Amino acid sequence: MKRIIRAVGAGMLALGVLGTAGVAGIGTARAAEKVTLGVAIPTADHGFTGGIVWWANKAKADLEKMHPDLKVIVKTAAGSPEQANQLQDLVTVNKINALVIFPFESASLTQPVAQVKKKGIYVTVVDRGLTDKSAQDAYVAGDNTAFGRIPAEYLAKALDGKGDIVALRGIPTTLDNERWAAFTGVLKAYPNIKILDAKYANWNRDDAFKVMQDYLTRFKHIDAVWAADDDMAVGVIKAIDQARRSDIKIVFGGAGSKGMVKNVMDGAPLIKADVSYSPKFIYDAIKLTAEARLKGEKLPATTIIPSVLITKENAQQFYFPDSPF
Repeated sequence: MKRIIRAVGAGMLALGVLGTAGVAGIGTARAAEKVTLGVAIPTADHGFTGGIVWWANKAKADLEKMHPDLKVIVKTAAGSPEQANQLQDLVTVNKINALVIFPFESASLTQPVAQVKKKGIYVTVVDRGLTDKSAQDAYVAGDNTAFGRIPAEYLAKALDGKGDIVALRGIPTTLDNERWAAFTGVLKAYPNIKILDAKYANWNRDDAFKVMQDYLTRFKHIDAVWAADDDMAVGVIKAIDQARRSDIKIVFGGAGSKGMVKNVMDGAPLIKADVSYSPKFIYDAIKLTAEARLKGEKLPATTIIPSVLITKENAQQFYFPDSPF
């Protein structure tokens, strides 16, 4: 079963729409007396994961207060091996009976998560999908296809169907593959737009700065940059400014961080638009999983939260100055 949820207001998830009633499936367990839910997420190594950590801990605080029979254990990992070890601890030490995981990477975490599921633990995977879907019970993510399609459509129109683009990808994951496939799929219809190169920059400002420096050295003319992440866009702009390049007209990031949305609102020269992809979905995934398991129910197999083009006309709806991201 796949469910696509419409954005509400500023693109945030309407939890009421996602109520778990009626989604119990074959083999649904009876309501558990207590639920011990492990949450495995990356450390706050850039703005977006900072938002993930903040929302995960807020979910723990809110949900444990609401549900006396619920215990939420949040673990953060700086890499795939550490996250795999944390999964073992959550199972053997903390005795979890449900897991919400934002995998550090897709391929390397698939087998460790599959081992958790084999022990009868309910598994919800968030955002960075696994390479084998049988290792999970449910998947919650933003719309990665739209995340790649929307920037490509915007750039194609802004460049009037011709120009040279460089791209920065994130970390090798299923979601990055989906975004890249959608981005390049749109541009196949524009033979006069050339992608000069695309390299991974790990959704990291410093890595993006280095990749962009390389691009600026190798390519004497660039019309636009698809940074594919707001943090990477910051590193890209820093490299452009230091090189004093005036040929680049657009840097398109992604995720709707408050800094980039403010740039769109203020009419910053290079940041003319963005695409939404809120880290709040980790909160929603934890809430949905916890409340479903307390009832002995399951979630839909897939829940997708739409991504929306952010321009100066609607940017105010997506600006949250008090948010961590």
